[in-house]
Amino acid sequence: MNGKQSEKEWKRLMKLEEKFINHNIRKKEKEWQNKLEKFVPEKLSDTLKTAFYKAFELIFEKGTGVIEKTYNKEKREQDYKINEYAAEMKNSRKTVKVFGKQAKSSQSLNTVISAVEGIGMGAVGAGLPDIPIFLGILLKSIYETAVIYGFTYDTEQEQIFILKMIETALIHENDLLENNEKLNKWIEAPCSFEISKTEQIKRTSAALAEEMLYLKFVQGIPIVGIAGGLSDVVYQKKITDYVQMKYKRRFLIRKK
Repeated sequence: MNGKQSEKEWKRLMKLEEKFINHNIRKKEKEWQNKLEKFVPEKLSDTLKTAFYKAFELIFEKGTGVIEKTYNKEKREQDYKINEYAAEMKNSRKTVKVFGKQAKSSQSLNTVISAVEGIGMGAVGAGLPDIPIFLGILLKSIYETAVIYGFTYDTEQEQIFILKMIETALIHENDLLENNEKLNKWIEAPCSFEISKTEQIKRTSAALAEEMLYLKFVQGIPIVGIAGGLSDVVYQKKITDYVQMKYKRRFLIRKK
């Protein structure tokens, strides 16, 4: 990809990132959440944090191999090599956009899976039990995006990177700006993160618990929980949209 094409893709990416930041910088409190507040058990927040934390630990320790069985990793890696070769040979913006199209296609399929899972669990009033499934589908989508752009996901530093992206996609105000800047700096000059994986799992679990508290409470109510189950789709898309921007940034910087 020549300099002019690279610059166009970079400008487009910067606009998408700016749009994401501007849309999420302020936390939007919804009226129905305020009405639900008095009904939500005080301990539910801590229970959710623990559930997310344990699910992350389980997936990172034993679940990656299971996730890899749900998609063809080898084919994804071969596709990356073919797409990268085409981008180098044809030297056009169109060949570079193939990476993003494949990532979006993968995201769409995983969003459908998340919708079916979330609505199904909501219909029977299962809020907390669906957390490992929700995270499994989310990480599947992230893993596929990583491979599509030519990156790995199984080292400790890459896992911290993934966890930090999930956290950043969910937070607001200065925390969002600071985390986004830290990620961009790491992408430009990868080094060891100052935070441990254990501590980052705690931070990411807390962000997920805070954002999904009321919706997971609603999801625990049979039938009504369908509305809460739909939250899985909303957050799946929000997180993976952000993740795709960061992997594309890494890809473009590596190509410079």
